[in-house]
Amino acid sequence: MKRFRGNPILKPNPKHAWESKLVFNAAAIALDNNIHILYRAMGNDGISRLGYARSSDGFQIDERLTNPVFEPNQEIEKNGCEDPRLTLIDNELLMTYTALTERDHGQLYQIALTSIKASDFLTKNWNWKERVLPFRGIRNKDAVIFPRKINNKYVMLHRFDPDLCITYSDELRRWYDIRSVIGPRHNSWDAWKIGAAGTPIELNEGWLCIYHGVSYEKEYSLGVVMLDKDNPEKILSRSEKPILKPTKDYELYGKVPNVVFSCGNVQVDDKVLIYYGGADSVLCVASYELNELIPKK
Repeated sequence: MKRFRGNPILKPNPKHAWESKLVFNAAAIALDNNIHILYRAMGNDGISRLGYARSSDGFQIDERLTNPVFEPNQEIEKNGCEDPRLTLIDNELLMTYTALTERDHGQLYQIALTSIKASDFLTKNWNWKERVLPFRGIRNKDAVIFPRKINNKYVMLHRFDPDLCITYSDELRRWYDIRSVIGPRHNSWDAWKIGAAGTPIELNEGWLCIYHGVSYEKEYSLGVVMLDKDNPEKILSRSEKPILKPTKDYELYGKVPNVVFSCGNVQVDDKVLIYYGGADSVLCVASYELNELIPKK
């Protein structure tokens, strides 16, 4: 694992009220010879919006827009749109995110799903389509969709505390057959709860999935699990130790200390770039050789 020496790659911008306090968890997708980043940002109002940045090499930021490209527009997300993930299927970019609102019994966070044409995304015409709630009124988050159908079904990973779960859909609206795939491990770095990170990567060996785990001490780290290509409920391997844990100051100290949390990863040749929030305050990137992440036989 190699943290980018220039971390953090994105910090809050005090010139823009909407991203003046925190810039962190980001989706990432490789399109048109660039890495496109949708990052979560917060200002003084405490509401999460999504900003856009672009990198030609995956590390240095070449472009960053001054206005958010996605923000709350309905009651169920009036307190924020958080932690996006992006998946490209048939020239359509699917985006899952967490919709946050306040209810009498406290915060209600739930999975939301929308999409945009890849051509509109690349030309920055932010024509997002209808926003759908797959599990309306149910606390659920960390959702990400596989980059192709499996057995003619869309497949989503998500989290019902404390497990990483799977579910299926025929048309991206109604989801069914919810099952737990992996759960926490006692006295481990992922002992309290776990959840999906970025979009699964399809390899000859299976689906390579980065995930986050939380310890009893509330330390957030990243690990890797390999799922079967034809039956993603089948676990082929799971890392015993984290591949990334908070050790740098920008991961140890911030709004939420001791956190590395990822919503986006991309494969570039024989490397995987993992974008992650440090201490819920800044955005960072680390790179891995693919052969480091694939389990040894």
